Amino acid sequence: MKLAIVTSYPPSKVTLNEYAFHLVKHFRQHLKVTELTLLTDVHAKEAEIDFKEVGCRVRVQKCWKFNSYSNLFFIAKAIRKTQPDMVLYNLQFMKFGDKKISAALGLFSPWLTKLMKVKTTVLLHNIVETVDLESAGFTDNRLKRAVFNFIGEMLTRVILKADKVVLTISKYVTILEEKYQADNCVLIPHGTFEIPEEPSYELATGALKVMTFGKFGTYKKVENLIEAVEQVRMRTGQDLEIVIAGTDNPNTLGYLQGVKEQYSESSNITFTGYVAEEDISTIFSESAIVVFPYTSTTGSSGVLHQAGSYGKAVVMPDLGDLSILVKEEGYRGEFFEPKSVDSLAAAIEKLVLDKEHRIELAKANYKAASALPMSVITKMYLDMFEENMIPPAQVPIAV
Repeated sequence: MKLAIVTSYPPSKVTLNEYAFHLVKHFRQHLKVTELTLLTDVHAKEAEIDFKEVGCRVRVQKCWKFNSYSNLFFIAKAIRKTQPDMVLYNLQFMKFGDKKISAALGLFSPWLTKLMKVKTTVLLHNIVETVDLESAGFTDNRLKRAVFNFIGEMLTRVILKADKVVLTISKYVTILEEKYQADNCVLIPHGTFEIPEEPSYELATGALKVMTFGKFGTYKKVENLIEAVEQVRMRTGQDLEIVIAGTDNPNTLGYLQGVKEQYSESSNITFTGYVAEEDISTIFSESAIVVFPYTSTTGSSGVLHQAGSYGKAVVMPDLGDLSILVKEEGYRGEFFEPKSVDSLAAAIEKLVLDKEHRIELAKANYKAASALPMSVITKMYLDMFEENMIPPAQVPIAV
């Protein structure tokens, strides 16, 4: 099978680039994939494709650019040139831009690919029905929210023109099937990027590191985390370090610099900036607790899956997609009220003081993460691709 994937890709800073890295890493190890082409936003000489594992060769073709109005046509041109058997789009609604027109135009690309008679699958990481537009930094104006929701629904119908649309959470499948009468939706879980050997769960001596990871400034803000940890320090006398790993959300550039200035007199806070792929294991392994200071969610959490794979206890709000992952995939954590500093402090304090409970949660999360490695997830995709490529007259009839 000649597989092409339309996606952002490391070292790109565009969303979902890390997920693409792990998809590619595991797709290329399946014998069914004879050729893998990345249609991406980075040049071949920059792309991180020097894998250690045996697998098919990966080719990279830069054919689109964030916020370009021409992505639709350049992607189509690249697909015509490479002639894949199957195209997989790794998407969320703002994948092709943070400007509304460029973002919307890019989402027409899967439909155009299908019209070109190329089998097309979309992996859609979020849906408009579950995104809090105000918390996510789009708008707090009621009229604008109504307009954005209407546009989002129209774009969802466009995306559903693809042969298959993959969702990572069962609730998303249900919504699209019931609201849009879609009959081409498939549930394939997010999966876990890497499954290291089970850790010892014992931490190095020194300050306990309370870490958060992501793109901050919209529904992910760190002020409450900083103030909550300061409360825990005062009450317990524990040596705690706050590690803020990641960058600004594209909609809130300058946010973290503002936080640095606001809390310049606070002690033991580390801002790592962008974390390269090779440094992620260190960031997680050295942490005692991973905190999700979210006020809403916008899709299945890659950070939660990573925390699980490194055997970490987590503190998270009991809301949205995080709550679903707990129920469906077996993750566990200490929960807090999303906007309450006191509630967040209480959850962190429990894990700081109760080592046995912290290790219990860490082991449960490692077990949950180990159940769905990316090798299994990519096989699920390939099975679906093969079924989709069989002409209708040849599809086996179940007896």
